[in-house]
Parts: sequence; C-alpha cells; structure tokens
Amino acid sequence: MNEQQRVVLVTGGAKGVGRGISESFLAEGASVIVCGREAPADLPAVAGRSATFIACDVREAAARDTLFAAIRAQHGRLDVLVNNAGGSPFAPADQASPRLHEKIIQLNLLAPLHLAQQANALMQQQAQGGTIVFVGSVSALRPSPGTAAYGAAKAGVLSLVQSLAVEWAPKVRVVAVSPGPVLTEQADLHYGDAAGVAAVARTIPMQRLATPADIGAACVWLASPAAAYVSGTNLVLHGGGERPAFLDAANVNKP
Repeated sequence: MNEQQRVVLVTGGAKGVGRGISESFLAEGASVIVCGREAPADLPAVAGRSATFIACDVREAAARDTLFAAIRAQHGRLDVLVNNAGGSPFAPADQASPRLHEKIIQLNLLAPLHLAQQANALMQQQAQGGTIVFVGSVSALRPSPGTAAYGAAKAGVLSLVQSLAVEWAPKVRVVAVSPGPVLTEQADLHYGDAAGVAAVARTIPMQRLATPADIGAACVWLASPAAAYVSGTNLVLHGGGERPAFLDAANVNKP
C-alpha cells in the first residue's frame, strides 16, 4: 500500500506538535484527518493538499463514537492513529485539586487508550492491519515537578504501548515517541521568553529544542513499512538528553 492510499488520524493535529505530525504525513501523500474540540483557523496543508477536520473532544465517549463513525463513512478504513492530543498546565502536586489531576489523567492516559481501542477494532478488520502511535514525553522517564500527574499519565502510556503491542499483534503495531522540549507556538508557557528558550536549548546536547517536524518525521517512519518489525517500543526524541547536574556541581573532573 502506498502513502496515497493511507488514512491517518492525528488527534490534536492542527497545532503544535500535532501540526508537525499532520504536515509530515501530508508531505508523504497520506490522507490526514485531524480532530479537536474546535475547528482551527487554518488546517495543516502541504503542496496544495490539506488535512480534513472532524470535531471531537477525545475525553467524551459519544464524541469518539461520532469521530470513528465519520471515518468509516468517509474513508472505510484507518491505517494510522497518532494519539497526540494531551498536555497539562503547571500545577505543583500539593496545590492541584483532585479534579485537575483527574482531568489530566483522563486526557493523557484514558482518552488515548479509548481511541486506541476503537482504532484497533477497525484495523483488525483490514488486510494490512494498522499502526497506533502514542505521543509520550520524557516526563515519563524522569521527575516531572509541576506536572506530576502528567508525567505519571505518560508513564502509563509507555506501559500501555508494551501491553497493547502484545495483545493486538500481529495485525496492529503499537509504538510510542517521547519528545523532550519542543519549540511550538506555546513554548513560552513552558520556558518563558526567547532568552528562556535559548537557555533551555543550551542544556540540550544538540543545542536546540526539537521542532514539530522532527516529531512528525519520527511518526512517519514508525508508521512506514521500514518499521514493519518495530512494535511495543518507545523512541525517545530528546536531542541527546540532559546534561547530568552533578557534572556542573562537582569541582573536579570537568569534561
């Protein structure tokens, strides 16, 4: 099956990391569907081809049912699901309300699981099966102060990926990508002004934040025939990681 025949759903695919993912699949010729609570001002587009939009609050069961009914009616298939929608405000764990913690877990763990269930049900009926990509975070792999519930939810996602890859094989491959800091239109919410972004970039071995296109390229590869034997794994996209703090704190053996 070539890219022109593939149907790809990217949740939260009209902005930020999701937009980079959508544009990467569009550039490969895929038919891309994006969903979100509200229609975006402009849809992802590449070389005259644009994504289509279906309204969906991924946290709501009825909205998810409507989304997949529309995909079946319009395309009759789904080849790739990219579970990208997610996020969290900064909220120290001792100050966040139980309701906020519940909403963060719902958006970042439960909604992707429910979407994956529906995608799998459709993909299992297809001769070519399909691929489900969960967008995780390095917050699952290190302390996540200020976004503790988010980090815990993303750690749960990585566990899900391993379990679902076993349950749904061989028809459906399940994988994750875990970005580090990404330069999006909302980077200031996480890192501050341009000086803050530059300071964060200096902590990364590659000396820059990831771009949404970096994440998109990884998702395209993971969903491609070149990754046909890749399942149950997590691809970490952090530009080399974080310099260990002790190296700067110690007063000997400076590299």
